[in-house]
Amino acid sequence: MALMDFLKKQFIDVIHWTEEQNGVLVHRYPTQDFEIQNGAKLTVRESQMALLVDEGQLADVFTPGLYTLDTETLPILTNLKNWDKFFASPFKSEVYFFSTRQQLDRKWGTPNPITIRDKEFGIVRLRAFGIYSYHLADPKKFYLTVSGSRDEFTCEEMEGQLRNTLVGSMTDFFAESGVSFIDMAANQEEFGAALKQKLLPVFDSYGLVLDSLVVQNVSLPEELQKVLDARISMGVLGDMDRYTRYQVASSIPLAAQNEGGLAGAGAGLGIGIGMGQAISESLPEMTKGAATAKESTEEVMGTLERLHGLMTKGILTSDEYEAKKADLLKKLV
Repeated sequence: MALMDFLKKQFIDVIHWTEEQNGVLVHRYPTQDFEIQNGAKLTVRESQMALLVDEGQLADVFTPGLYTLDTETLPILTNLKNWDKFFASPFKSEVYFFSTRQQLDRKWGTPNPITIRDKEFGIVRLRAFGIYSYHLADPKKFYLTVSGSRDEFTCEEMEGQLRNTLVGSMTDFFAESGVSFIDMAANQEEFGAALKQKLLPVFDSYGLVLDSLVVQNVSLPEELQKVLDARISMGVLGDMDRYTRYQVASSIPLAAQNEGGLAGAGAGLGIGIGMGQAISESLPEMTKGAATAKESTEEVMGTLERLHGLMTKGILTSDEYEAKKADLLKKLV
């Protein structure tokens, strides 16, 4: 039986790995029940690195290239085994291949709104999402802290850890920076660059390098967004007196085309002026401006009605009426 086992034993003389599927970070070459032949060839392709482990101890790291596994290329392993200079026997070790390609289009986002203290809005909840990319740079560190002796380790298994770490760092970043949500949302590129710098040491602790981090969106929940929209609208309106006069002036040409002519427009304008006056009463600093707007509007209304009557009687032509109407409307804006 021992003889049969010996005859069945296979000696590996070529070791290599071709990545047959995306997302594999670590692949252990199948050396179980096999022995690596002294002088075996190890091929490490571009975008790969290899790690030799002997009896649980890290021996050597190989960058891209073709290697002959003997005493010249394995000085550390030779020292661990305390073999003589001939190093003639086959040896049993494990070879792990690591993909160093960039892992692209990895998505991150806040599964639920996160609560922060904003210097303009107080306590708010916000959402954010984007993409990031990284690559494996330190096989020893990744082997010791993450993958261990697994046959295979994928980036999908790393996804949750990296994504949650990123979201947690983003929350801390908001708190530490003191930058308002408005400024953060308006400068997403700078936000992403600053957040990347904060995360570089975290990725490095796993033997990874964070290559890029993109913030695609920073937003508030729907109910808070409505409040923000209302605030923005008030800021856009600015001077309520000018806004009221503009609305009134814009309604006159449309009303003149409807049934009832300017008489109907007068009723509509009365409502508009009343609304403008109500706003002015609630904003004392604008009362004087709104009152002036009311007087000017009534004067223009009276003049327009008289001119319209003259045009109806044929005293003024339609072109003359339109020209004078345009001049009068300019006084309202």
